[in-house]
Amino acid sequence: MGTVKAVCISEKKGTAKRDVKKAYLSDKGVENDSHAGDWHRQVSLLSYNRVLEFNEKGADVGFGDFGENLVVEGIDFKTLPVGTILKAGTAELKMTQIGKQCHSHCEIFTRMGDCIMPREGVFAVVIKPGMISAGDEMTVSVPLRAAVVTASDKGFRAEREDLSGELIKRIVSAKGYIVTSYKILPDDIDMLKDEFIRIADGNLADVILTTGGTGFSKSDVTPEATIAVCQRLAPGIPEAIRVYSMTVTKRAMLSRAAAGIRGSTLIVNLPGSPKAVEESLTHIIGQLNHGIEILRGDAYECARK
Repeated sequence: MGTVKAVCISEKKGTAKRDVKKAYLSDKGVENDSHAGDWHRQVSLLSYNRVLEFNEKGADVGFGDFGENLVVEGIDFKTLPVGTILKAGTAELKMTQIGKQCHSHCEIFTRMGDCIMPREGVFAVVIKPGMISAGDEMTVSVPLRAAVVTASDKGFRAEREDLSGELIKRIVSAKGYIVTSYKILPDDIDMLKDEFIRIADGNLADVILTTGGTGFSKSDVTPEATIAVCQRLAPGIPEAIRVYSMTVTKRAMLSRAAAGIRGSTLIVNLPGSPKAVEESLTHIIGQLNHGIEILRGDAYECARK
């Protein structure tokens, strides 16, 4: 949670913003601000603590001098992922971009040889219009993040459309997840392991959902890749999928799907066919959310210690 320190606007682009203490945020952005419009950078935000650190170097900049609309104390925006929901006053924002490319050096850069806005500033769109005032509390809600990995030799060679991977993306997006990564790989255990490690160790997703490579074929190695990189297994998830799928087809017993945890990222193997993907993922996603929230520290087990 943070506190809004300043609400700034500028009537003309290319000029420093001034603190107006409060403003109405419409579905275009900050009312009367030159950067409002139908685009993904309607509102710019900067952490007050970063401004203080910069001023300790002798910069002496005030609210709005970096071109930011909102200055907020207590939230390090750069550490938050795109898609984060920010609420203050009666308005709600969704982060769309972290940092920006500086095409022309501002007066601050000319004077100091540095400017924090390109690397520390973040941008957002208004998802609920409302009023924001200096002194308002700002809350942060970080959405669940999913990465999708399809294991398919034919898909990797573009000989088959990846209907299952696309379906996973649609299902999790409808449930409020942000899809941070999507990749089609061949049935190669080393390539799959490397991708799982890249995502988990880079904290790029809370859950990796795979499709394909869980059967009896010699090329089916997704469970082996999953087990090899996981530090803790979560056998209840594939067991639940198999039990449910057995009510649809007895061939579900032939699934070798696995699930496990690497660091704070959950990896879950789903079937290869779109129909089975929809049945399986729809069946488990509610409880999956709870498990992911426990991993993130947002929720606790039923019996807390």
